[in-house]
Amino acid sequence: MSQAVAMEERVYDLNQQSVRDLNQALHDFNGTRETSRWRVLNPKGEHAIACGLDNHAEVIVEGHVGYYCAGMNQHASVTVNGNAGTGLAENMMSGVVRITGNASQSAGATGHGGLLVIDGDAAARCGISLKGLDIVVKGSVGHMSGFMAQKGTIVICGDAGAALGDSIYEAEIFLAGNCPELGADCEEKPMSDDDRKRLIALLDQAGGTIDPNSFRKFGSARKLYNFSIDNADAYA
Repeated sequence: MSQAVAMEERVYDLNQQSVRDLNQALHDFNGTRETSRWRVLNPKGEHAIACGLDNHAEVIVEGHVGYYCAGMNQHASVTVNGNAGTGLAENMMSGVVRITGNASQSAGATGHGGLLVIDGDAAARCGISLKGLDIVVKGSVGHMSGFMAQKGTIVICGDAGAALGDSIYEAEIFLAGNCPELGADCEEKPMSDDDRKRLIALLDQAGGTIDPNSFRKFGSARKLYNFSIDNADAYA
């Protein structure tokens, strides 16, 4: 009987090599179904680490990253053992991106698919213009999170800043904590059995331990889909 061969791990030390070299090496695997494992040392807050991946790589970044880490990710699994700057997993298509620390503003912006997990807090505008990505934030999020979110799910295990879900379309938000003010056209919705099952599944994938029954669901009131003079103040 043949024995499984341990996957070789490629190590890139950004004290010795550049982000360009790292990303070029990762991109050389783009479009393949080969699974490869990469460990990135000393990221030092560099920007655009592991961007534009289109393969089944497993990338582990040991430290803090700057802007747009794992942007446009497709298929790959990217874990950041630290904090992330602006635009984490922006325009993500599929795969899994996880950050063990906190994320700056616009995490998951315009994301189309896959799963983004933030073990800490996310700053303002988390999940803006969402287009299908699922986001689980184990901490709290800043103001204007879910702004113009069109499709997908945002699960917030802590509190949310003001204007949550402003101008939201068909995305859904699950919130365990408090929010001082909902955004325009965002309202609380009843939680169905299917909603609860989907929430439990996302919490399980993210490793969340919060009671699903503590969450409330929010979505679009659908009053801004067509212009009405009676709602003119809400368009401002």
